[in-house]
Amino acid sequence: MKRNFTVRQGALDGVEAFLSVAQHRSFRKGAAQLGVTPSAISQTVRTLEARVGAVLLVRTTRSVGLTEAGERFLARARPAFDELAAAGEAARDLAQRPAGLLRLAVPRAVVPLILEPVIASFGQAYPEIELEIAAGPELVDLAAGGFDAGVRLGQFIAPDMVAVRLTPPFPFSVVASPGYLSGRKRPECIDDLRDHACLRMRRSDGSIAAWPFTDGNRPVEAIVAGPLIAHDYPTLLGAAIQGLGLAQLPAPLVRAPIADGRLEVVMTPYAVMTPGVFLYHPGRRQMTPKLRAFIDHVRYRGDA
Repeated sequence: MKRNFTVRQGALDGVEAFLSVAQHRSFRKGAAQLGVTPSAISQTVRTLEARVGAVLLVRTTRSVGLTEAGERFLARARPAFDELAAAGEAARDLAQRPAGLLRLAVPRAVVPLILEPVIASFGQAYPEIELEIAAGPELVDLAAGGFDAGVRLGQFIAPDMVAVRLTPPFPFSVVASPGYLSGRKRPECIDDLRDHACLRMRRSDGSIAAWPFTDGNRPVEAIVAGPLIAHDYPTLLGAAIQGLGLAQLPAPLVRAPIADGRLEVVMTPYAVMTPGVFLYHPGRRQMTPKLRAFIDHVRYRGDA
């Protein structure tokens, strides 16, 4: 079926038509290859010649040949056009199967909790994907940083992002080592924190985070003080285990040290719930096969 061949504006307009005619030495065969009419491809080549400023093809009633300018144009245009076609195929290939570099921006605390258990199995399942994990406390701009997706607590994700749940909701727990609590009055209410060393977090914007609590149905933020300010949860966790003071940390992060007795939970009635950990990315239209494969793999392993 013939289709109308319209001239597009741009440096490549007419190049494919010229290459097809030059290959077959025939406007009729070149038009058939592209699925256009001979008159349409002839007009397209004439427009290209006018833009180049040289006659590229010699037309007779019996044959089509190349001028010297046409020979030079063909020698440079053919490999360039083939490279362009190959680039399109490479891009299309990545859009159709899980392959290529997958870059994730994540907080450090998420690495041992969510990523470490799945990194090896993901690499084995998708050997054509290179996984790059940038762990840090900053809330990065995914597009500006060249990241495919990020992982964050739900309350820190912008509303224009598509969020995919990785964990159930969980509380922030106030914990301390048995050694720290020994000989001290255990904190039972928010006011009791005034008498304790509290390990604090500095946010990426430079401010020191208050400790959020729930007093009945009322949200409360406590301004606390103590000997250590850190920029990530793992540092606070290590300091709490060493007995430096109280720390308010995500419950999944302290589950193991609580189970083995290195930490104890206090002030449980006041614990604030968080939405959980989510993977987020700019939009459904930008979901690549490599990102979809990672999301499905993490979810599957989480359910296993």
